[in-house]
Amino acid sequence: MTTMTTIPLVHLAHTRSGDKGDTANVGVIAYDAEDYELLRDTLTVERVREHFGDLVEGEVERYELPNLQALNFMLHGALGGGGTVSLMTDAQGKVFSTAMLRMEIPVPAEVAERVRGRGRVPPGFDPGEPVPLEGEA
Repeated sequence: MTTMTTIPLVHLAHTRSGDKGDTANVGVIAYDAEDYELLRDTLTVERVREHFGDLVEGEVERYELPNLQALNFMLHGALGGGGTVSLMTDAQGKVFSTAMLRMEIPVPAEVAERVRGRGRVPPGFDPGEPVPLEGEA
């Protein structure tokens, strides 16, 4: 049985985001090709919708780009009308990529150990020990 734990997405991937009207676009790119399948299986439309909650008023769409080891998410209704009409501080959706990197995702313990500290995190940031999932010892 594989022991599972959770880690922040930042240790497996980097992201880019932007906007088109009222839609935020977030690309998630695996650091290593070997982790793409894990990201593809874990970062579902439902999980991303749950992570962003009320920040996204419309549909969440996901596009797979296996040749780039990447996923692209379209977050409709996330920008308060878009850059030219929105009163949001981030009407172009640039912060959505950072918010995505903070998502905690379940991974096998050996993956957590292999990628520990690899992500670009602030100096002095200590993610601590991996946290076992409920029911795991």
